[in-house]
Amino acid sequence: MARLVRWQRVSALVGYHAFGLQESDDAELAVPFPDDFHRRSFLGTHPGRLDITSGGHTHTATVDVEVWDAAPSPHDPGDWDEQAEAGFESTSGQVAVWSMHTGRTDEVITLADAGGSWRVRVGCVGRAAAAALSEGEGTGAGVERYLVQFWPAGGA
Repeated sequence: MARLVRWQRVSALVGYHAFGLQESDDAELAVPFPDDFHRRSFLGTHPGRLDITSGGHTHTATVDVEVWDAAPSPHDPGDWDEQAEAGFESTSGQVAVWSMHTGRTDEVITLADAGGSWRVRVGCVGRAAAAALSEGEGTGAGVERYLVQFWPAGGA
């Protein structure tokens, strides 16, 4: 049975319908954020990087991050506006939150004490509300919410 190791809530400054999670030790990444951002998919990947497409143009999303010791039970797809899963490589064990507007934010997520291979599942709710907010008032906070779950690759 999978066990939750760590939980953290971070803010993601969404700009141009996007934000990213990227290896904190990013000096050697072949494609740093936001180069070649995957705009046509909810969750896009590059080595050491996750591209997340938002329903709203400019706002602050709430991102709950869970680190598990093995694959957590999948959620009911009906509970999410969008959900996707991918692989992720970390050399440092830490992930930084990136914004299209401001670049790297102060938010850092600790996966482990050292690097490794991970699986990640990302789910989102509030996409339509974030889109409506963007068309109306322009910005807001916490309307769109994400759950990002990491677990060691091979951890079934």
